[in-house]
Amino acid sequence: MRLIDLAELQLASSETARIINRDIVLELIRASQPISRADLARRSGLGRSTISQIVEQLIGENWVREGAMGSLPRGRRPTMVGLNEDLVAIAVDIHPKQASVALVDLNGRLLSRWPVPLTSDPEASMRLIIDCIQRMHHNAPRKSTEGIGISLPGRINPTTQRLIFAPNLKWADFDIKKLVETRMGMPVMMENDATACLLAELTFARMDGVRDAVLVAVAEGVGTCVLTNGQLVAGHNGMAGEFGHVPIDPNGPRCGCGKKGCWEVFSSSRAALRYYRELRPKGPSVPFQELLNLAEGGDSAAAQALTMQATWIGRGLRTIIAGVSPSMILIAGDLTSTWHRFGPVIEKEVATLTLAGTPPVIKPTHEGEIARLRGAAALVFQRGARRTNSTSETSSTTESA
Repeated sequence: MRLIDLAELQLASSETARIINRDIVLELIRASQPISRADLARRSGLGRSTISQIVEQLIGENWVREGAMGSLPRGRRPTMVGLNEDLVAIAVDIHPKQASVALVDLNGRLLSRWPVPLTSDPEASMRLIIDCIQRMHHNAPRKSTEGIGISLPGRINPTTQRLIFAPNLKWADFDIKKLVETRMGMPVMMENDATACLLAELTFARMDGVRDAVLVAVAEGVGTCVLTNGQLVAGHNGMAGEFGHVPIDPNGPRCGCGKKGCWEVFSSSRAALRYYRELRPKGPSVPFQELLNLAEGGDSAAAQALTMQATWIGRGLRTIIAGVSPSMILIAGDLTSTWHRFGPVIEKEVATLTLAGTPPVIKPTHEGEIARLRGAAALVFQRGARRTNSTSETSSTTESA
């Protein structure tokens, strides 16, 4: 018997089925575009009249548009449909020292992208970001902008949409959403960067069939997002998945969160740079990307520092495997650009530390910043789809009444 939560009881209706069918058809169009209405009917199992109604609705909502005529051996040539590439979102990816702003279309393509330097002052930094957003919006007058999505290195309360935990960013009690919405007059959605990465994978990378997965985003810190039984897990106050701040060595270095020996202080990009300074104290101070270049160029200290980082990433994954038992673990971050060198180190640690059965599949996501920007855009498109569904449901209810 399936457990029903009576505290959140919601009976299904014909309108619920209509919304589900609409979303399925939209995903089929995304996956197989350009596609005819007849092929949509065959792949979905829905009747042709139902498909025609749904496609016309999606065209009216600006999600889909008609394109070229298809070709058949005989009979009437079908009109193909695909996603509306003129529907876009503005995506923002914020890090402690720099942000990126991009225009992303409904297919997940980055149409333009600009870096924005940041300061320690959140208000001054957001002014720079908003200026870039305005320029990008004004430079795309023929595009229909659905909204603005923001990826952040911290946790956002899903109820208040306020940043509540970001030890590496340190923008406490600053209302980012309100400021951007007030200045831009557009809806704003915010999410943790690891969640944005996983959302991008789910939306644009076709992870069909994967129901239990964890994405680990490695940058200045270590963030994680958990997918369980096909659902992203938010938890109380949106804090689920903060494995980066689980202490694994009480005698380790102090973390930005205030505790000692968190997984993050051993596995982040900052940790790798610390290892390098310890191995080569008289060497130059380099950014993480340069450390990767040095390792590829034969610098033994750089290679050793990165191997130490990869080893600790693998060791820390044991907590995740024991806690949520994912079938797949995705690693995102600059480290994946040299996966051939450090991926096997992580995989070996995971295989050694798996308690029982086969270890989860470990895969890199080679897009890093692009994945976070795509995920931020996906937040906007999902919100737009939900808003459209809600409006359609209200209209249908009114008409029925």
